[in-house]
Amino acid sequence: MADVLPLVEARLRTALGEPDARAAVTFLGTERIEVLRFHEGDIVRYATLGMSAQPMTDPTAMLADPVKGPRAELVLSVRAADAETDKVLRPLAVLAASPQVEGLVVTPGASLDVGEPLWPGAPFTSVLVAEPGGLVEDLELDEPMDPVRFLPLLPMTPNEAAWKRVHGAQALQEKWLAQGTDLRDPSRRSVPLE
Repeated sequence: MADVLPLVEARLRTALGEPDARAAVTFLGTERIEVLRFHEGDIVRYATLGMSAQPMTDPTAMLADPVKGPRAELVLSVRAADAETDKVLRPLAVLAASPQVEGLVVTPGASLDVGEPLWPGAPFTSVLVAEPGGLVEDLELDEPMDPVRFLPLLPMTPNEAAWKRVHGAQALQEKWLAQGTDLRDPSRRSVPLE
């Protein structure tokens, strides 16, 4: 089986350009997770590298399959501003390690909560996992491995996260769209939820 991570990094570089910074975090009992930073005009993108090394496994499965199962990396895009968004590296690594640590299978429509601001002063403590395929195309791997999906993360305020739990991811995305919400604004306020 091919080592997945060099292929994933090559796909990220093809889609987003050369990273201008990278950081690595290792949690006890997990493989190393890196976060790469890319600049494109006034947009800063942070992409995880390491989450896809192993397939995500259903926590109810009796035995983890080392080959088959969904694989993903996370991508967060924010507008460059005065916010200290580079401090999102550790929270992103925590989210990327959650399949190994907590047995989560991260899929579009899911909410992921870090329990603290994503970066100092951020109005967001969680993210909505969006549909892949727009920014970075899926990376096909040799059979029988599943492709690596690059899942965009949309920061949510606590009010939006609570509203999403009741009404669903699609309804929240429709609210954002109807209000013309700039989801890349690192200091945006919660969308009106009535």
